Amino acid sequence: MISKNKIEEFIRVDHAGERGAVKIYEGQLLALNTLIKDEGLKKKIEEMKVHEVEHCKFFENEIKKRDIKPTKFLPLWDLLGVGLGFGSALLGKKAAMLCTASVEEVIDKHYLNQINQLGNEEKELKKKITKFRNDELDHKDIAYEEGATKKGFYSIMDKIIKTGSKIAINISEKI
Repeated sequence: MISKNKIEEFIRVDHAGERGAVKIYEGQLLALNTLIKDEGLKKKIEEMKVHEVEHCKFFENEIKKRDIKPTKFLPLWDLLGVGLGFGSALLGKKAAMLCTASVEEVIDKHYLNQINQLGNEEKELKKKITKFRNDELDHKDIAYEEGATKKGFYSIMDKIIKTGSKIAINISEKI
């Protein structure tokens, strides 16, 4: 049986992560609405953002319902998410899509780990995380279809984004 503390960690970090995804897409859309004009990319990002908003709302409700304190780092994650999104969009479509692919590859493993730990006492939570993981895998596939690559400079960008995501996960679970 999984502990109450572990469930709280799952919900706190998943809330932070989904909110971070919303902020990344908001940053990308800010760049696409002001400096970069790519209507096709804008439409794809808006479509993926809808899922992230749905995921974020679910975890916000869980935080309230279960009286869990969100991570103290939310304001920092918000700023970094918008900055990452804005910066990746400024670098072009390949970079913007790599940002999505890199984050989703980390989240895939993260959610799978949680799914494997959740038992029957948290059926609804497990069901939601499984659905959200599938959405994230779809986003990753879309990103590669839209030109994400890890060649050249992009391999460095991939490592930076993945490392940052893992650090944010580790911090948000605990604080």
